[in-house]
Amino acid sequence: MKYLLDTNICVHLLRGNKVVAQAIDEAGLENCYISEITKAELLIGEKIARANGRKIDESVLKRLFQILPQVPISNSIEFFAEEKARLCSESKPIEDFDLLIGCTAVSEGMILVSENARHLDRIAGIRLVNWN
Repeated sequence: MKYLLDTNICVHLLRGNKVVAQAIDEAGLENCYISEITKAELLIGEKIARANGRKIDESVLKRLFQILPQVPISNSIEFFAEEKARLCSESKPIEDFDLLIGCTAVSEGMILVSENARHLDRIAGIRLVNWN
């Protein structure tokens, strides 16, 4: 099994959450990936924290990006557009970044690890787990 870690799971990992770290160990680090969107969201969070005066250790994110390969979103763009249109027509939209991450997991045949099952489960064909 291959797992795509959602941004919220990566945040827990970066904050030292032992439950998430153990789940990654059990799944096998070699089976864990992040989306390019998750990388962007983590970088945005870092820059906002820095702009707000928080001291940030840049090496932590850099190390995470070295350890977890990034999955490109390009293979999921068509599926993303279909799901966005469907969900909007059903008045059940999902925020674009979350939807892109979820659609990437489906397009790549991966299980999405996220705390956001409540709305991500609306994506057709998605497989979800929560490691926190």
